[in-house]
Amino acid sequence: MSVPEQIVDAIHDINGRHEGTRAVHAKGVVCAGTFTAAPEAAPLTKAAHMQGNPVPATVRFSNGGGDPGTKDSAKDGRGLAVKLYLEDGSRTDLVAITLPQFFVRTADDFLEFTRARKPDPETGQPDMAKMGAFLEAHPEALPAIQYALSQPAPASYAQLEYHGIHAFNWIGADGEERWIRFSFRPLAGVAGISDEEAAERSPDYLQDEIRERIANGPVEFEMEVSIAEDGDDPDDPTAPWPDERQRIVVGTLRVEELDHRRERDGDVLVFDPTRVTDGIELSGDQILRVRPEAYAVSVERRSGVRRS
Repeated sequence: MSVPEQIVDAIHDINGRHEGTRAVHAKGVVCAGTFTAAPEAAPLTKAAHMQGNPVPATVRFSNGGGDPGTKDSAKDGRGLAVKLYLEDGSRTDLVAITLPQFFVRTADDFLEFTRARKPDPETGQPDMAKMGAFLEAHPEALPAIQYALSQPAPASYAQLEYHGIHAFNWIGADGEERWIRFSFRPLAGVAGISDEEAAERSPDYLQDEIRERIANGPVEFEMEVSIAEDGDDPDDPTAPWPDERQRIVVGTLRVEELDHRRERDGDVLVFDPTRVTDGIELSGDQILRVRPEAYAVSVERRSGVRRS
């Protein structure tokens, strides 16, 4: 059995198997909107969606877990996935989560980490001895875990920062190259709620809130890139780049309405961070590279559709 297949199996061992849903980010809301690049973007990359014209977008807000019945107040990462429809008929995807860095560097480490998180059947809680052994062998995972555990329940999907975690090589029309990481920053500001308030809310309060918010007006995020300097490793998603790196706002994502056309009647919507266009190249990041293979396994199991 391949490593991507083992990864999906290990995730199902934690979350259970839920017919027709993603292995992770199973619970979410699909929306429609536009992405418009800022003038500062075009000098950085010749990518079609960074030239300034509004680009149609499908946007999905989600919880990180694989159980669609989990309460929205659960300790969990959240996701923002964006599919952009380019003029030549191609598509490119931007995939971000609320973690500023990832847990592990390799697919094998991710598999080991996921297996270590499997709850003990007697207690229903993770086996702390297994987790402790993993963290002792992989100290790079600790900052991401500590960050995830320290975050309050979100007030809204619209009031979270989302990070791409992977680095991409942006190539300008002049041929100049630079490594970047991107984030989406909410124009509504970041906000959380207390555990007590979260416990009183509906199990689906994030889903309900974003629907109501969008009905009253668009939700907007600035897309910001951080530009690497010497010594910043583009291949290691566990290592954040220093805060003093140059940051440039390169565009605005505007979420305008709910999208009732997608993810129904057999439509299979997949957001793949390796789906890039001319002017953007992938790093050697092993987590980035394994994602489309794991998605292919998950897609086939949930829908029966094989991905080439």
